[in-house]
Amino acid sequence: MKPQSTVQHDFSEVLLEDAEEAGETSEEDLWFLPGPMEEEPDYLPPGPRAESHEASTLADWARAEAGLAAHLARVAGRMGALDERLRRGPEGWRHRLALIEAAELSWFAGDRVSPDRLALWMSMRLAGVQDDTGALARVGWAVRRLTGGPGPESGFAGFLDRSDPENIADDADRFADRSGSWLDLMEAARDLHPITRACMGYHLWNLAGLGQHGDRIEAAVTAGRIAASEGKGAVFAPLAMGGAGGLRTGGPPSDRLARWLDGMDSATLTAMRHLDDIEAWSARAGSVMASLSGRTPPALREVMAEWPLLSAPMAETLTGASRAAVQRNLAWMEGQGLIREVTGQGRFRMWRVAMQPICGAPKGPEPSLPEARLDQLDP
Repeated sequence: MKPQSTVQHDFSEVLLEDAEEAGETSEEDLWFLPGPMEEEPDYLPPGPRAESHEASTLADWARAEAGLAAHLARVAGRMGALDERLRRGPEGWRHRLALIEAAELSWFAGDRVSPDRLALWMSMRLAGVQDDTGALARVGWAVRRLTGGPGPESGFAGFLDRSDPENIADDADRFADRSGSWLDLMEAARDLHPITRACMGYHLWNLAGLGQHGDRIEAAVTAGRIAASEGKGAVFAPLAMGGAGGLRTGGPPSDRLARWLDGMDSATLTAMRHLDDIEAWSARAGSVMASLSGRTPPALREVMAEWPLLSAPMAETLTGASRAAVQRNLAWMEGQGLIREVTGQGRFRMWRVAMQPICGAPKGPEPSLPEARLDQLDP
């Protein structure tokens, strides 16, 4: 038994000595083992560096702008012509275009506020029993922002009217967080053309969490103000007058910018033609009404050029004339072919200027008043 234990003891000593010798072996002798990962040479081709989401977004829109430079230049030139036209024209032209644009945007957003309802709401705060006062308030906000006042860069919460008593404490803080990222991205895109920046801001509106109130009108109005931020006469860039195709979403930035430029080009051209019609009508009305005395005829002519649709109570409020003087002059102007009644009824009548057919047929039927109206309207 003893020899067997001696053999086992000797074998254990041999294994221990081998392990110690392996531990003392230098690393240079271990040529068959792979080296540390950090010391291996990089044989892979260079790849793209990781970019932040904001930088990647700005780069995409910059490439889209470069690819559509010629188209952008044409639209910017047409917008410049509209800006100069409005700078030299009467103040009422801006108001008229703002009313038309706001009404078109309401149909795009689903509120569907007709021009006659909008005119009554803006001039006298009148609404029918079936009117959505929330929709009228939203479109009224659009008219005020499209008519004038500080732009979104002067105070975003104030521009959007998000500082009302209902949005206090935590909700106000959340809105500040949501709007901060959008404003930072717009500030980083200062090198882009204002029209491109407006398009980018519109399409990133919901992604920034600013669509919480379900308002596509807010995004379009803000974009319209940004696109015209360098103008001297135009308060906003028309986006919906020629159809809302430019406001559709979907596709890469290049496709979105191309649609935006097409829509803005069509809307700006529509606005210019409308101003041509109004200017021609004002000259014709001034010539025809030159023989009339008093302050009511010129005041009524100015109001008709400023509002797309006008009722007798509206004219009485806006001109400060008596109801009898307003009705007498409206009847005279209708008899001379300067204006025409569009409701086709004996009560609650509204008039619009009678344009000369120099720009083709109108794009659709005349707007009609809803059946329910307040009793204070024209008897």
